[in-house]
Amino acid sequence: MKKSDRNEQPKKSLQLLGTSSALPQTPSRDILETFPNTHPSRGYVIRVDTRDFSSLCPVTGQPDFAELVIEYVPAIKCVETKSLKYYLASFRNTPSFNEQIVNRILDDLVAVCDPRSMTVEGAFAARGGLSLTVTASHEAGGKKRK
Repeated sequence: MKKSDRNEQPKKSLQLLGTSSALPQTPSRDILETFPNTHPSRGYVIRVDTRDFSSLCPVTGQPDFAELVIEYVPAIKCVETKSLKYYLASFRNTPSFNEQIVNRILDDLVAVCDPRSMTVEGAFAARGGLSLTVTASHEAGGKKRK
């Protein structure tokens, strides 16, 4: 496959990239899109972070805000960032505990891109004087850290 073909191939299969659409109302791993890793033999780190993440407290209904960091070493597929942005935004109206959110994001991302390793960390803003940071990790082959 020529280098120019490798660069064009992912664009043909992506649905959100280059189009305008409404943000999804509920989280679903079906929102997430992937494209082929053009360097599968090399172990390199992709880091995505946002200070813009929000969800709802399942008890009070009040918004929870977090800085979210996703770091992974891709295997065969990479996560397309616009679909990831839409996926993360879909938590905005979702009542869930912080621990559940971080673990769900990890589970959904691992399910769609099967990385060599991945860590998701959510540093949630203080509420009632307490800050909460949740870190969940995945290692290929079933080994989990933290």
